[in-house]
Amino acid sequence: MAPRSIWNGTLAVGELIFPIKLFSVVQQQRVQFREVRLADSSRIKHQRVNSESGEEVPSAEIRKAYEREDGRQVVLTDEEIAAASGPRTKVIQIEHFTNGAQIDPIFYERPYVLGAQAGGERAYSLMREALTRSGKVGVGRFVLRTREQLVALAPHGEALRLYTMRFADELVRSADLDVPSMAHEPTAKELQMAERLIDALAAAWEPESYEDRHRGAVMAVIESKAAGRPVQAPVPKAPQPVPDLLAALTQSVEQRKGGRAGASSAGTPRRKAPAEAAARPRAGSKPKPSAPSKPKSRTS
Repeated sequence: MAPRSIWNGTLAVGELIFPIKLFSVVQQQRVQFREVRLADSSRIKHQRVNSESGEEVPSAEIRKAYEREDGRQVVLTDEEIAAASGPRTKVIQIEHFTNGAQIDPIFYERPYVLGAQAGGERAYSLMREALTRSGKVGVGRFVLRTREQLVALAPHGEALRLYTMRFADELVRSADLDVPSMAHEPTAKELQMAERLIDALAAAWEPESYEDRHRGAVMAVIESKAAGRPVQAPVPKAPQPVPDLLAALTQSVEQRKGGRAGASSAGTPRRKAPAEAAARPRAGSKPKPSAPSKPKSRTS
């Protein structure tokens, strides 16, 4: 069954307006747990209770409140909160275009794919081709559910992608974090060996070769427990920092000579055999998310 759109509306770029539909391209693959009582495995149900009386409070009597700095609480209804977003016109309004390389990937939050509704196919193709040729990314806003989102519009192959974005005040500046300053300059030899190590570990980006090892390990624990076998946590072995950077770099490069003999022990992801890859569900039914463009190295 083809994926269904999660939102239908229009895309507006100046006076160019055409109908579009929005598809989610992220499908969560987390292991889902439920809470049970240890004695008899009966399921647990959570209830909303009054913190003072301990009595259960019906959903109809619950509202949201914001506590001001003076300690006073302002109680709001869902309708009053929704009013902050203004009229929900179901329009993605592109406000301007910018060079995609100037947008730090840290601003991108969640990817979607835009499709064209009936009557919008020609305008959709036009916008996709124009963005591809220009190398620009459209930046705009629209209301998804109850919140206005900042978004970026970018071409990807035969489709247009829409990325929700973080606002600047939601991000912590690098200058406010405890990171080494540029005063710690590496030596020329250290830099040379570090570049050789990067070259030795260089590989083409193949996303299918990277698996969620944690999910697989959790499922293995579940199957082991279901079969009645004991489950023992492995003893972690944390790598120890090395005081001699040059010696560590030289050793790492030497280990990877002659066919990169030590690459697997250094954390290179296991690639799935063809039969194994075919037996697993793949995300081919939905496009895989990626950032619109790779920006130049920069700090926030």
